[in-house]
Amino acid sequence: MTIELYTWSTPNGRKASIALEEMDLGYKAHPINITKDEQFDPDFLKISPNNKIPAIVDPEGPDGAPFALFETGAILIYLAEKTGRFLPQDAKTRHVCLQWLMWQMGGFGPMLGQAHHFRRFAPEQIPYAVERYSKESARLYGVLDRRLAEAAYLAGDYSIADMATFPWAARHEWQGIALEDYPNVKRWYDEIAARPGVARGMAVPS
Repeated sequence: MTIELYTWSTPNGRKASIALEEMDLGYKAHPINITKDEQFDPDFLKISPNNKIPAIVDPEGPDGAPFALFETGAILIYLAEKTGRFLPQDAKTRHVCLQWLMWQMGGFGPMLGQAHHFRRFAPEQIPYAVERYSKESARLYGVLDRRLAEAAYLAGDYSIADMATFPWAARHEWQGIALEDYPNVKRWYDEIAARPGVARGMAVPS
């Protein structure tokens, strides 16, 4: 079984490749160069109706037939359930994991993405936007740091919540963030960065 992964070298794309590596799933990466608008190709639209990476096609879906899936949170939950790994089975801890996964998807990712845009890519500097999203990034790192002061990982043990959050933290410099200001995040970040599966996933697509 080889899962088809449609991705690019962004934090969201790396969530999926990290999960596939950590779960020891066979996959083939298909680069979708978003700098050349390849995500708008009609063939990719059939797989990802929102024209966003990443997306996967599992040739052995839940009913045994090929199954296409987009949205990183859905992909991570699907892969975790498929393998029985990195998503707690205990109901309480499972929902703690899902809570932090949704926090990443609803806040840590989108707000940091806005910081990336206005700090690095906007065609003109807009001081209000830079300040707004830089401050929100710092606030979110504070939330993360407080959580990691009470738990080794977001759900207690290493999980898909960490896989989702790490690639965004890997671009902390783009967000104007010094990890040394968040010692619990720094400890967590260094531990995850040292995982071989994470290192491999971060290098996809080559």
